Amino acid sequence: MTVDCFNPKIETLSNEALDEIRGFKLKKQISYVYERSPFYRKKMDEAGINPRNFKGLEDLKHFPFTTKDEIRQSQVEFPPLGDYQAAQKKDIIRIHSSSGTTGRPSFVGITSYDRDIWIEMAARAFYANGLRPDNVIIFALAIGFFVGGLPSSAAIEKIGATLVPVGTTSERIVSSAQELKADYLACTPSYAIYLAEYIKKNYNMDPSELSIRQIHCGAEPGAGIPSIRSKIEGLWNAKVCEAMGNADMAPIIFGECEEQEGMHFCGQEFIIPEIINPDTGKNLPIEDGVSGELIYTSVDRQSSPILRFRTRDHVVVWTKPCSCGRTSFRLRCIGRTDDMLIVLGVNVFPSAIKDVIASYAPQTTGEIQIQLYEPGPSVKPPLHIKVEYGNKDQDLNALKQNLQNALRDKLIFHSKVELVPSGTLPRYEMKAKLIKKNYEEETNL
Repeated sequence: MTVDCFNPKIETLSNEALDEIRGFKLKKQISYVYERSPFYRKKMDEAGINPRNFKGLEDLKHFPFTTKDEIRQSQVEFPPLGDYQAAQKKDIIRIHSSSGTTGRPSFVGITSYDRDIWIEMAARAFYANGLRPDNVIIFALAIGFFVGGLPSSAAIEKIGATLVPVGTTSERIVSSAQELKADYLACTPSYAIYLAEYIKKNYNMDPSELSIRQIHCGAEPGAGIPSIRSKIEGLWNAKVCEAMGNADMAPIIFGECEEQEGMHFCGQEFIIPEIINPDTGKNLPIEDGVSGELIYTSVDRQSSPILRFRTRDHVVVWTKPCSCGRTSFRLRCIGRTDDMLIVLGVNVFPSAIKDVIASYAPQTTGEIQIQLYEPGPSVKPPLHIKVEYGNKDQDLNALKQNLQNALRDKLIFHSKVELVPSGTLPRYEMKAKLIKKNYEEETNL
């Protein structure tokens, strides 16, 4: 059977064959970072790990984790790229940056070899998403410093599709879509909703009147949430597909196929994924239904290699065979462990709250903002949530009670819903910020 994927030779390999490749590469990568990275040499020495004694993939679980805070601190002490940097300065062709939404942005250097690997993974994901050479795709994400820009746009060109690199200038997106008959849009799920509202308000036109029939969403959780996906598809009359990456590892690592049961892992021979219990750090089997924190280890990276990086992405996994023919496991990100709130012992993800609220459309717009008055993750109930209502001529008291009841019944916590008019809460061109930390504002007064 011929499988329609970007790289059939790799994307249909068995796990056993891939493990053999990754095990060989990992042994070389560990020796490489020990020799070239003071950061990892110190971590391994302190953990009593000798690279020469490394035998296979099973030994990886004995290595210490790498955290985002460690990377930031490394770059503060050894600017600009930190002492975990392993490539020589003369070999680094480009430096990108993370978004900095969870703290100080970190820099990521790449060599030409790293760049080609990033592009290959992104091309596999875009192709899984349905992008083909005959598509005209508007790239509504920042092309420049943002890590997901240039590599993703290069992947689009590698597939052979026609790239329209507009960025997040809404007016130019509309005019380009009209004049170039673009049929594909790449953006964040937040921006897909924002842009639809912008078109309705400023052009007195329904977004579905444009020729966009497929939307690639990434950079934040959302497109995999049923109510959010349904809202975007309804606004645009377009199919929504999801992709996911990590600024420190690679711009795009997962891509959703036409079956839409999770995103396929597209970093087969370049990255070793693990799933751990976020509380204990214990490894969990990558099997159907497992849920935990996603961990990455680069096995073929020259610049900025990372071993056992804690992404803080909380995911759910599928491993049963997919009819598309790809053999990699799939997952869906349900939130970030560092965004997770704990209300009387119950773990609550902001994305799950947004899903419940958005399911009440058109009574609500789906936009929310969680109000925190003390640092989390523990929050004293009720959790204060601002929610935009849709039609002002409805019974708002009844809506408020229904929303509070739904959050209690589905997510098992008590809330205080504050209804605000449509258009009140901020919109975002890049990653949406669902939590407002009021205590930080009070400290700055």
